Amino acid sequence: MGSTGNLLRWTPNPIPTSPRHPPVAGGELSGKTSTIELSGKYSLGDNSTFPFSGPSQITLFQRRWGGPGSGDEAQLNPQEKSPGVFLTWEELLVSASDRNGDRIPILSGLSGIAKPGEVLAIMGPSGCGKSTLLDALAGRLAPNFTQTGDVLLNGLKQALAYGSSAYVTQEDVLMTTLTVREAVYYAAELQLPAAMGRVAKRERAEEMMREMGLARVAGVRIGGRVTKGISGGQRRRVSICMEMIRSPKLLFLDEPTSGLDSAAAFHVMSRIGRIAAVERMTVAAAVHQPGAEVFDLFHSVCLLAYGRTVFFGSSATAVEVDFFSSNGFPCPALRNPSDHYLKTINKDFDRDIEEGDEANQRTTAESIEILVNSFGSSMSQQEVILQISKIREMGGGMVIKRNQAGFLQQTLVLTRRSFVNMYRDLGYYWLRFAIYIALCLCVGTIYHNLGLSFGSIQARGSMLSFTAAFLTFMAIGGFPSFVEDMKIFKRERLNGHYGVAAFTTSNAISATPYLALISVVPGAIAYYLVGLQQSFDHFLFFVLVLFSCMMLVEGLMMIVASLVPDFLMGIITGAGIQGVMMLNGGFFRLPDDLPKPVWRYPMYYIAFHKYANQGFYKNEFEGLTFPDGRPGAPPAIDGGEILRRIWQVEMGYSKWVDLGILLGMVFLYRVLFLLIVKFSEVAGLKFKRTFMARYRRISAN
Repeated sequence: MGSTGNLLRWTPNPIPTSPRHPPVAGGELSGKTSTIELSGKYSLGDNSTFPFSGPSQITLFQRRWGGPGSGDEAQLNPQEKSPGVFLTWEELLVSASDRNGDRIPILSGLSGIAKPGEVLAIMGPSGCGKSTLLDALAGRLAPNFTQTGDVLLNGLKQALAYGSSAYVTQEDVLMTTLTVREAVYYAAELQLPAAMGRVAKRERAEEMMREMGLARVAGVRIGGRVTKGISGGQRRRVSICMEMIRSPKLLFLDEPTSGLDSAAAFHVMSRIGRIAAVERMTVAAAVHQPGAEVFDLFHSVCLLAYGRTVFFGSSATAVEVDFFSSNGFPCPALRNPSDHYLKTINKDFDRDIEEGDEANQRTTAESIEILVNSFGSSMSQQEVILQISKIREMGGGMVIKRNQAGFLQQTLVLTRRSFVNMYRDLGYYWLRFAIYIALCLCVGTIYHNLGLSFGSIQARGSMLSFTAAFLTFMAIGGFPSFVEDMKIFKRERLNGHYGVAAFTTSNAISATPYLALISVVPGAIAYYLVGLQQSFDHFLFFVLVLFSCMMLVEGLMMIVASLVPDFLMGIITGAGIQGVMMLNGGFFRLPDDLPKPVWRYPMYYIAFHKYANQGFYKNEFEGLTFPDGRPGAPPAIDGGEILRRIWQVEMGYSKWVDLGILLGMVFLYRVLFLLIVKFSEVAGLKFKRTFMARYRRISAN
């Protein structure tokens, strides 16, 4: 069945009154045109307005696009509410490269509009390009994707400012040790303006939790792979709640109803729609297969079939005008329209669509071609193009980043959150603490009360090297927590919650008390059981070196986590780096015996174990005298001679210089982590721009 150009024309009889579709004066879409006067605002025939100034006249097909949800739109005062952001895309093409370097089209020439106060549903079967379209609109395409066409905000080409948009990913990346209330509170303190009081922020958080139906579980921990917490659907609502708390101008939702039952999905989407209407928020949601009630909540629908537009328009048009029925694919009675649409265009199981005289002769690919061609020549498509053109002509304002907490406030909030997370993480905090105590008890009993015999020289060196190497090596046990922290950081960073510097600073501050604790308590057990020098300043230096090494390894593993986010590969990488450093630290192979290319220069000076070992040796051996039992040797040997001859320690500077170098390396590792994260952001963006520019030149030629 062919398509007709007047497919979406219908008589001006009003749609029957219902909460979803209240009566509209003048009827719905007609084939006639009308002239709409503009006075500083551009009306689309519904309660939405364009935030563009300048009186003009335009000719549009008179229609009501949005389909109100709860009636909140009609109650808005345009003079008091933000005009919002109009998101448009035109002739959008996205492709990706395969292993052979060939380009595979993902999206093919899509055009559409998302308007303030409304919810746009992007629908289609699995693999049709829903998430890719959402990523393209949000500016989050991976570097290996190329994009052509225009994505405009208020008719202008402009990048999304941090804080002006929010993106809820399909995967819920949350801090599992926090309660729901704590997670939302911290999100409010990070995102809401610094001028907003703490009480007001908490009230906003409580309000959002009530809206998302989370009040009952507000005091329950989120939970994860180790401890049971809230359900998957509740985690989904927490993710949405945390991103909506600051009322972003643009909200992108990837599978917002995933994991929700039909009732919860309806309530969540209805509340998102209500909040969007009240706060003039533009919402685009990629939805796999909504229920009938949820589908009825969407203002507009973009139906995709393998990267091509099957239909774009109001959900009311799709159902009441019955676009599919007009093209020979009627929806059976009492069937969910969205189920029927997706069944019709899903060619993963290419078979007959319906049992019937005409339809059963078509393959799914043929059905898609009919629908795509029909929409391409329909009035709905022409209307989309006309509205995009008018938005371009009239221009609009820049999307400006909203005020949020400053650097100091961000750092304090992140530090509190990180400390709570570490304290409650049994594996990261308490289990490691217990293992450190057990290891130090082993060291203390194995090397118990060494005394000052000649044989104790080797024993002291072995004990101190073990402390510098293997006790600090245990810090890689925190790598799983680092990986989770990096996932949370990347999600929150992309949504503009805080900066890299605040995250890096807070991470170092929050780790300090814990690392100090596991340096002092287990360190004291080993130190005094072995019988090392008893003065407090010697013990203090021992603890400071151990603490510095712990901080160093933590910083090193954060760098590895930023470069190798995979859990298993990251642990192997971190362990390998530390293993190489241990070998070159001056104990397993003395410095003079190390091969000079590579291992002596530069690895010996890069390995922090060099400075830890030398600091420990100087702290312990200086000032002591041991009997020398070797034949023909002097009766006694002092600590300085032991350091020079046996351990080959550099004696040109004091032990405090070694400690200072270790602390400097702690700072350097943190700065390196910051630079790597910043560079990956800038380099990724630069690579993406260069790649796309080259692709456009090749395409033009």
